[in-house]
Amino acid sequence: MIRRAQARDLDRVKHLLDQVDLVHHIGRPDIFKIGRKYTDPQILDIFEDDNRPVFVSEDDAGIVQGYCFCIIEESAGDNVIVDHKTLYIDDLCVDGTCRGQHIGRSLYEYAVGYARKIGCYNVTLNVWECNPDARAFYDSLGMRPMKTYMEEIL
Repeated sequence: MIRRAQARDLDRVKHLLDQVDLVHHIGRPDIFKIGRKYTDPQILDIFEDDNRPVFVSEDDAGIVQGYCFCIIEESAGDNVIVDHKTLYIDDLCVDGTCRGQHIGRSLYEYAVGYARKIGCYNVTLNVWECNPDARAFYDSLGMRPMKTYMEEIL
């Protein structure tokens, strides 16, 4: 079952955030230190924010197996960019013990359905090049690069 996150999901969401943090730290220790992306109060505030919906997937026992943090972004009145609404997926994670069960795909498809329902033009996200499994997953969903963010380490 997929639903909006609630305060009771805090501990499981934190556990999943820790998994994402570790993947990023291992992939780019020059950028990511060990530490959670959000504090407990920040997570709870996000859960209540309709402009930042968080969806969770839970099993039959009510255990959260994955989440999808989203942000609704609107572009209006820009000199170059056409007015539009986007659902940005800030973070999507499935517990390492549950991967391969199509939970990530279900969360993504739920987010896409939500985006359609609220009148979004597109769904976007960023994927770190140090996470080829995530890149392959998003490619398998039919996502395609929109732009490339490049760097030169000095």
